[in-house]
Amino acid sequence: MAENLFLGTGVVLLGLAVGSFLNVVIYRLPKMIERQWAQELALSAPKPTVSPEPPAPFNLAVPGSHCPHCGHALSWAEKIPLLSFIALKGRCRHCHVGISWRYPAIEVLTALLFFWSFSRYGLTAEALAWAGFAATLLALGVIDADSTLLPDALTQPLVWAGLLVASLGLGQVDLSTALWGAMGGYAALWSVFWLFKLVTGKEGMGQGDFKLLAAMGAWLGWPSLLSLVLIASFSGIAGGLWLRFRHRLAEDGYIPFGPFLALAGLWVMAFGPLPLLPV
Repeated sequence: MAENLFLGTGVVLLGLAVGSFLNVVIYRLPKMIERQWAQELALSAPKPTVSPEPPAPFNLAVPGSHCPHCGHALSWAEKIPLLSFIALKGRCRHCHVGISWRYPAIEVLTALLFFWSFSRYGLTAEALAWAGFAATLLALGVIDADSTLLPDALTQPLVWAGLLVASLGLGQVDLSTALWGAMGGYAALWSVFWLFKLVTGKEGMGQGDFKLLAAMGAWLGWPSLLSLVLIASFSGIAGGLWLRFRHRLAEDGYIPFGPFLALAGLWVMAFGPLPLLPV
């Protein structure tokens, strides 16, 4: 009993730490991509007579964590997952501006996902793999909701990781099922994208959605693709109706599909494909 409590506590603490890192990825990775685009655009523009100052380094490690409002550099005591938020009563110690509730929420959600994975698979490499899959889906869903981006830096490694996990026998499906899942997931949304564009002349989704469904197909196998698309589609419709009801969505407003794909992936990971669907 004491050993289980010790292991459970360790898993939760690991999840909180990973969740804290996810907050950094969610905030900084889209900005890193946008800065890269800006630099590429500047390089293609006519050369100015005076060379501009090189941009300050900005990545997942630099600059150090700080308050986005006043720039106060956070000490180690202000970066302890969840506990620092509680101790600071949700406010910056320097400027007293409120800290978003989303930071501790993502830490807690990640801890719960880690706890679920290790509760289901035990203290194994399989549990660590599925905890990583779930945490990456969480990060991608929030990033897409914020910025309508699904970064290749996350989606592409997730595809390869799913195939690797299947090849090592650590996943829910064998390598053949995972490979067809990746190919089928990409092809399914690629086909929808081009069909919608041919009919309407507009782009209905981003190419990151193709890669995200391919990644989930690699992890969950081709028999799960129909369930993934249906869950994501119906939850997306429900989300759009709710936003429209709250007057937070314009008539031609765009809703990122990535958060609903991520939600579908977590659902199928936990509960399996929808019953009564052909597999």
